[in-house]
Amino acid sequence: MPSCVLPDHVLAALLADDVPHGDLTTEALGIGAQAAELHFQARADLRLCGVEEAVRLFTLAGCRAQALAASGDALAAQQPILHAAGSADALHRAWKVAQTLVEWASGLASAAAALVAAARPCPVACTRKTPPGSKALAVKAVRAGGAGMHRLGLSETLLLFAEHRLFLTEAPAATIARLQSSQPERKVVVEVHSVEEGLLWAQAGAHVLQLEKFNPDTLAALAHQLRTQGLAPVLAAAGGIHPGNAADYVAAGAALLVSSWPYSAAPRDVAVHFVAGGAAGG
Repeated sequence: MPSCVLPDHVLAALLADDVPHGDLTTEALGIGAQAAELHFQARADLRLCGVEEAVRLFTLAGCRAQALAASGDALAAQQPILHAAGSADALHRAWKVAQTLVEWASGLASAAAALVAAARPCPVACTRKTPPGSKALAVKAVRAGGAGMHRLGLSETLLLFAEHRLFLTEAPAATIARLQSSQPERKVVVEVHSVEEGLLWAQAGAHVLQLEKFNPDTLAALAHQLRTQGLAPVLAAAGGIHPGNAADYVAAGAALLVSSWPYSAAPRDVAVHFVAGGAAGG
């Protein structure tokens, strides 16, 4: 996925936030006009994300930059990520912003990749609980790690929570029929918290049961009862899913794992090497 998801005005704002009135140290040293280059490389194994944005940050700062790998690539330690060249002032202006962006996005992408590997062959979808203000880059990182998005927002899916059902007085089957009638292109997903709720809404016609904080044994018990009744909704395990328990949920009968776990991942370190000399300029 080589595309850049953050537009120039967002990237320019990141640069302006970090360097609002020039680089005081570089200016005080009088080295800003000197030519230099730098290299980004993986410090340890990682799933790369954000390199396209990093290249654009260097370009906006007045450098020449080239990606040496793409978002979604699995890199081993010491493998190159990007190269940039320009004046010392321009390189210092973009360096830390670009490094931080790649490290954060690659941490998320690497965590998503670890969860996908642990769940294989069951697909993984990440929730919309992205860190505030980071949705575009977080979604790119999730996809770079091989996972999908559970839902990008409230506007696109029918997901019936207990908090919705508080306001209903009709039978579950009537609710499902009403939703299917008004939104015939959409599948109806119902979040349930017990085997009994799962059976009730499966019998009512729900297409997908989102099993909130079920343990694998409870999920297996529901799956068994659904089979005995000839019911086959998609079972999506959600809540507390991580690489350490993903395989257990898959073995219990989950057809989809829904998780927010990758969003808490630590950044992946990116090594940066400066070299003085060369041809400065953008």
